[in-house]
Amino acid sequence: MFVSHVDEIPSLPVESESVKNVLKQVLVGPEQGWEGYVMRLFTVKGQGNSPRHAHPWPHINYIVAGEGILYLDGKEHTLKAGGVAFIPPDREHQFINRTDGDFSFICIVPEEGDK
Repeated sequence: MFVSHVDEIPSLPVESESVKNVLKQVLVGPEQGWEGYVMRLFTVKGQGNSPRHAHPWPHINYIVAGEGILYLDGKEHTLKAGGVAFIPPDREHQFINRTDGDFSFICIVPEEGDK
């Protein structure tokens, strides 16, 4: 069993040449007893972005706060709090925040997707 609060979970910057102003928190995963999957909370700060990339695992996303863009297969989709998105494997994608506020979303991936 694991019980916590987002304020108690470390928030670490995502370090990469193609990433700007992104923080990551691992909410639940193998270390907390959920074998095979990881639920993370990403916060894309104002004018930030994740990398544009593709990989062999899917994402399940739930938008927690703010508004942002999901670039997927050459198209931009506006997302806001309460929105959901499924990103299939091997599809080029990126999360973009064009506002000055925070854009936060939960992202669930298979364990190999959280390396």
